[in-house]
Amino acid sequence: MRFLLPLSLLVLLAAAYQEGGSARRRRAVWAQGPGDNSPVSSETEAPFWVRISPTFKAVQPGSSVWLNCSSSCPLPEGPRLHTGLQRGKTLKGSNWVSFQLLDVRAWSSDVHCYVTCAGITQGATARINAYKPPHSVILEPPVLEDGKYTLRCHVTHVFPVGFLVVTLRHGGRVIYSENLKRFTGLDLANVTLTYEYLARPCDLWQPVTCHARLNLDGLVVRSSSAPMTIFAWSPASNPLASTSIAALVGILLIVGAAYLRKYLLMQSRP
Repeated sequence: MRFLLPLSLLVLLAAAYQEGGSARRRRAVWAQGPGDNSPVSSETEAPFWVRISPTFKAVQPGSSVWLNCSSSCPLPEGPRLHTGLQRGKTLKGSNWVSFQLLDVRAWSSDVHCYVTCAGITQGATARINAYKPPHSVILEPPVLEDGKYTLRCHVTHVFPVGFLVVTLRHGGRVIYSENLKRFTGLDLANVTLTYEYLARPCDLWQPVTCHARLNLDGLVVRSSSAPMTIFAWSPASNPLASTSIAALVGILLIVGAAYLRKYLLMQSRP
């Protein structure tokens, strides 16, 4: 009897240990989570990239552009292109598609490419800008009319006109500048700027130039005309010129009289 009690305790302890081990194994399996053992879930959540090339393109109005959309998905759905531009031909490969866009005339257009892979959709964006620098910037010779000089500057075949700034310079200073953002047309255009200028005596022989500047969201395109020269000041500025000349003559007379007096004093000394 003395041996039966310890033997019974050993049997009970062994059974409890087995149940505890099974519970620990069950908790360990539960702690892994269902996602770690699911190959479908890991494949669905695997990242993939989508690229569009080129991401930026600047062309002249009316040009055509090719864009290539590719991805790292082995079995892609798409790619799909979203754009307001006119489409042309399409070339396809296993995981890429090249799209042709025709007659690009809008100043700035965004093109979006989307690819779906295992239910997940990702995209990439490209931007196409269309612009044309001025073909020429011509400043007519200044014409004296009604006491003022009329300056005319012609900027030819430029786009987009709404991003154009035309500036007139006389010597090193700006005498007039105009922003043409009110123009919203989508075609090449010619622009003529007319400005009346009252020339001063100090402006004689100083070159007059016309400058055209396209400010295209960070891309600045500049053109300028050949210089023209003003050979005479405007009659309307004669009163100012007469006053200036009279003042200069008065200063010279005062200085001359002072030197003459000093000379006479030196001669009169023994």
